[in-house]
Amino acid sequence: MSNGEKKFPAQRQEQPGVEAKMEPQPDSGENSYQGFGRLKGKAALITGGDSGIGRAVAIAFAREGADIAFAYLKEEQDALKTREILEHAGVRCLAFRGDVGEEKFCQEIVEKTFQVFGKLDLLVNNAAEQHLAQKLEEISAEQLERTFRTNIFSYFYLAKAALKRMGQGARIINTTSVTAFKGSPALIDYSSTKGAIVAFTRSLALSLAERGILVNAVAPGPIWTPLIPATFPEEKVESFGAEVPLKRAGQPVEIAHSYVFLATEGGSYMTGQVLHPNGGTIVGG
Repeated sequence: MSNGEKKFPAQRQEQPGVEAKMEPQPDSGENSYQGFGRLKGKAALITGGDSGIGRAVAIAFAREGADIAFAYLKEEQDALKTREILEHAGVRCLAFRGDVGEEKFCQEIVEKTFQVFGKLDLLVNNAAEQHLAQKLEEISAEQLERTFRTNIFSYFYLAKAALKRMGQGARIINTTSVTAFKGSPALIDYSSTKGAIVAFTRSLALSLAERGILVNAVAPGPIWTPLIPATFPEEKVESFGAEVPLKRAGQPVEIAHSYVFLATEGGSYMTGQVLHPNGGTIVGG
């Protein structure tokens, strides 16, 4: 991946966005990620796995040998493409369409994953939505609840259900965001959920340490996913990512490596931590 400001063609999509309609297509690792069998024999459940970071993580985990179940909201074209890639990798694949903001759906997909694979070793909470609002007053009660249901309630629902099927050595990996650390004036509700994910990760990690279940998070910066043309006006899309030190947006496959690290032996002495693949933005202290 080269440095230098990256310009994207002006484009706009309806929420939640479709990867197949993006120009250029994001690099999810279909032609670039090479696995080494580091997750052979493992079973993973990934939310938002049809596109973007979720698809890239699903591909990386599959190339490392894991069987994959993924959930998506309604993007059938993207989900079919992801499933095709995963099956070509030679692993078992399950795809679940539904709303992770509903606890019953979360419970069902955990149980179906366990029934088919006989185990659940890895849970990647990744599904998210964001809506632009220039002022707090523009955020309706309905939008606020919807954003929190998708972005943080689902993480509670899925972790709660998954823990019934997880044993020592299992991993939970949550997707937060750089906005949890630096804020975003036009994404106040989204950033708030991402901050909640950080606190959830740290608290759950402490809670599960004695059970040998590790809980960590990844906080991506600007990544070229369907959320971008589905959220921002065309002029913002054109220069997306240019504000970070590396002067470009990241690709989903670049972020997937962080999840692989946390899922494999490389992350065996980490819990309650957050990785920051964000193009050079300095956060924390």
